[in-house]
Amino acid sequence: MNKSRTFLFYMFILPWLIGFFIFTAGPMIYSLYMSFTDFSGLGTANWVGLENYKKLFTEDPLFWQSLWNTIFYTIFGVPLGLVVGYMLAVLLNANVKFMGVFRTIFYLPSLVPTVASSLLWIIIFQPDFGIANAILDFFHLPTSNWLLSEEMVKPSLIIMSLWGAGGGMVIYLAGLQSVPASLYEAAELDGAGRFKKFWHITVPMTSNVIFFNLIMGLIGSFQIFTQAYVVSSGNGGPNYKSLFYVFYLYQDAFKFFKMGYASALAWILFIIILIFTLIQFKVFGRKVYYEYDE
Repeated sequence: MNKSRTFLFYMFILPWLIGFFIFTAGPMIYSLYMSFTDFSGLGTANWVGLENYKKLFTEDPLFWQSLWNTIFYTIFGVPLGLVVGYMLAVLLNANVKFMGVFRTIFYLPSLVPTVASSLLWIIIFQPDFGIANAILDFFHLPTSNWLLSEEMVKPSLIIMSLWGAGGGMVIYLAGLQSVPASLYEAAELDGAGRFKKFWHITVPMTSNVIFFNLIMGLIGSFQIFTQAYVVSSGNGGPNYKSLFYVFYLYQDAFKFFKMGYASALAWILFIIILIFTLIQFKVFGRKVYYEYDE
């Protein structure tokens, strides 16, 4: 009986295993090999050893520029996205009339294709007739060149990322609605106010959801590409200030046809994301509450 069940188990997961090895593990192993060659996408791949990795760290200023742009975006964009998504979820967790409509309104922007929303933000941040500068001018505040400014292009992209906060908001809502009401009732009997209930009950009880969104947000931030590509017309300007890591990887692979070099970039990115993810599990993993914990 056990052998039969084991056989059925492997038969059921066989399609996934085949797909994983053909479409994920296989290409990953092949790209690792390519990272040690000068492959251009056409012709033969000549073995160059560690030359691509050596060039990355010692001869390529755009590698460091793209890495810094990405780290800047991650440091400021991920925490801001977490806070905005969580606050929206807290506000929309109330049991009031038409709350479903409000939740839908805040969630819908996250469903808009990234290219379409990026084009919309280009209009909003247009220096001469954009809505952003019009609002600043109305309140007699200094205006900005936004996406055309070296100093403001990354903050502008961070603001653009908040357009998709509704996706994380839905996950937070699921976590908030799983918090037992009895905990709040007990806290009220002890004289706890709104802030204490939020800080000592809501946040700890939803820490698993916060941690999940933190991990996914960090991984996603290191892979930002479409928004920067659209707003910079594919060149990473102004002066490479919007040239993010995956953007640079894309240029090397499909614009300059340096597939081997781009493969080396991809594996460096994989290692960076892996290290940051492990650090997060080490630092925050034990502080996360799970329902099955004793």
